[in-house]
Amino acid sequence: MQIALFQPDIPQNTGTILRLCACLGLAAHIIEPAGFAFSDRLFRRAGMDYLDHLSVTRHDSWSRFEAWRATQGCRLLLFTTRGATNYLDFRYAPSDILLLGRESAGVTDEVAAAADARLVIPIKPGLRSLNVATAAAMAAGEALRQVREQQA
Repeated sequence: MQIALFQPDIPQNTGTILRLCACLGLAAHIIEPAGFAFSDRLFRRAGMDYLDHLSVTRHDSWSRFEAWRATQGCRLLLFTTRGATNYLDFRYAPSDILLLGRESAGVTDEVAAAADARLVIPIKPGLRSLNVATAAAMAAGEALRQVREQQA
């Protein structure tokens, strides 16, 4: 299981998601450009000492990420407020990549079209969206729960 962040805007959210990945043993991918300077040195200086326990890959563009994904054969699952399927009703696989968009703009139409599934975490009507780090935690928790049940 892997988490990919499409052009993240907010370093604190990215740091929280990277910590989540480290703690749960998930690989992380950052699809550039990010809205902030991204370096191990800067994250370490911010007190993120768990980077040694994390597999993070930076992709300098969407096309490079897609080229890498094509060699891996992984499904891409986009979490979006415009999703067609409730994330609880979807059947996850161990090789899935959970993709979350930019905090300010989500993902482009090209990225949405490339997703194998567009999943939504239902929220109360009238509210815009969950924090991306919260959505990542909910998505990863459900996906891991299902995969572990399937393996049991």
